[in-house]
Amino acid sequence: MKVLVAVASKHGATLEIAEAIAREIKSAGLECEVAQTADILTLDEIDAVALGSAVYMGRWMEDARRFVEQYRDDLIMRPVWLFSSGPIGDPPKPEQEAIDIEKVREAIRARQHRTFPGELSRDKLGLAEKLAANVIHAPSGDYRNWDEIAKWAQGIAETLQREEAQRQAKTPR
Repeated sequence: MKVLVAVASKHGATLEIAEAIAREIKSAGLECEVAQTADILTLDEIDAVALGSAVYMGRWMEDARRFVEQYRDDLIMRPVWLFSSGPIGDPPKPEQEAIDIEKVREAIRARQHRTFPGELSRDKLGLAEKLAANVIHAPSGDYRNWDEIAKWAQGIAETLQREEAQRQAKTPR
């Protein structure tokens, strides 16, 4: 079974979450690769997808939304899990889901969506982003919970392994 962790990440923090997810899936014995959504050309040899995006101004990144539109029919045919990265602070703000996530989830019949706190490093931001962060008093720091991310990824791997075992048990030999 081959799993793709597809991700839209602007400054790298969400990509690091995707890489952590892939490590856990690989450690469970499944084949797994990470790719930026803008770089994906086909899903032909992919059996399952974990799709994630950084959230800016309450929305998934354009690359992630475009990926969903482009590969909608392919994604519907596979098990898909969604993740978002963006809330920061302690407790993480904003508390609400990305504005467009329920629409994305329904469009591709994703099994689950999970929001993980993100990271804000002002030295990685452009001028406009710094100004916006200052206006909303966004706190700098890394709020990602690596144990929570690992546990979620392990759940994906366990589900895929269980479903594969059930399929094989039903297949006549």
